[in-house]
Amino acid sequence: MSDTRIVHFLAERAPATPCLVVDSAVVRERARAFAAGFGERALRYAVKANPEPAVLRAVLAAGGGFDVASPAEIDACLAEGAPGESLSYGNPIKKAADIAYAYARGVRDFTTDAPADVDQLARFAPGAAVSVRLLVDGPASATPFGRKFGCPPAQAVDLLRRARRLGLDPAGIAFHVGSQQADVSAWESGIAAAAKVSAELAVDGIRPRRLNLGGGFGVSYRTPAPSLGEYTVAISAALRAHFPGGAPELVVEPGRAVVAEAGLIRTEVVLVAERAGQRWVYLDVGRYNGLAETENEAIPYRLVPAGSRDWPEDEPRGPVVLAGPTCDGDDVIYQRTRYELPLSLRAGDRLDILDAGAYTASYSSVAFNGIEPLRTYCLD
Repeated sequence: MSDTRIVHFLAERAPATPCLVVDSAVVRERARAFAAGFGERALRYAVKANPEPAVLRAVLAAGGGFDVASPAEIDACLAEGAPGESLSYGNPIKKAADIAYAYARGVRDFTTDAPADVDQLARFAPGAAVSVRLLVDGPASATPFGRKFGCPPAQAVDLLRRARRLGLDPAGIAFHVGSQQADVSAWESGIAAAAKVSAELAVDGIRPRRLNLGGGFGVSYRTPAPSLGEYTVAISAALRAHFPGGAPELVVEPGRAVVAEAGLIRTEVVLVAERAGQRWVYLDVGRYNGLAETENEAIPYRLVPAGSRDWPEDEPRGPVVLAGPTCDGDDVIYQRTRYELPLSLRAGDRLDILDAGAYTASYSSVAFNGIEPLRTYCLD
């Protein structure tokens, strides 16, 4: 990420820590890259990654739409000028009241994976376009979905038939390969399954016109992730192989890959202590106020000196355990993953956590231990 503007802001304003600063220019750039890779109408930014108004405006400015999962996310997008038809209700788990709320505000695209939800859509969102989410078995991702969402292909066929019988538009097929998916081939199994579902439905005259590839596109934290170009090349090859007659209209729902590189968290060292022969470094940000994705050490963020891109080569460093500020024993950030920080590090020193724009402030607790949610500043 290019964080010159963020570093300048932090030097000029010196806000209290911890805080997240997001550069909206980077969000616009990333959103445009997805439009270039998958088609101008393909992008539905996953609002849950970072719902800041400036982030939503940046996606809109790049011509993108939104993947929403609740009435509150719908309201946030509409408040920034997004038309209802640019929103896709991607959460298969929703109350009847939530469906009616979305429909009343112009949302006409919904994702489903269960008969009862299809019935509710028919009642509270008559005529809406629906996509059925497939359960896919792909390579492991950093934060997989497990078995919570999706249905087998045979059930997807039945659900799309059911949708048509109930007056809904059986518009598409969807799947998701898990967040921070580093294997570019992971999408092929979902594409292959979608092609088989489409072929079976064609016998009934049902032709889903849309294929939702979900999100999962990775970001380079401490280890490199594939480039967006590498993902698009692999996905394009899979589409040609399984849809030889021409691929359906594509939808992608990235969150992390749009906003992660746009954000930086500045944090302060609260305490350095020796515990049973290990050096523990406690920060004023932890799993409950911004770093939820360090659970199971899934996302290995890069830590650097405040205002710098790396540590000086001649700076003596040693291994540390990193932990957050709360009195909860689970608020340990990294214990198994090897991190080395300067031996001179003391309370009051400040560090920057890079590529932290996604799933940080939006996962922050309301007030655990009386700690306020992660403050966010956005540069338009």
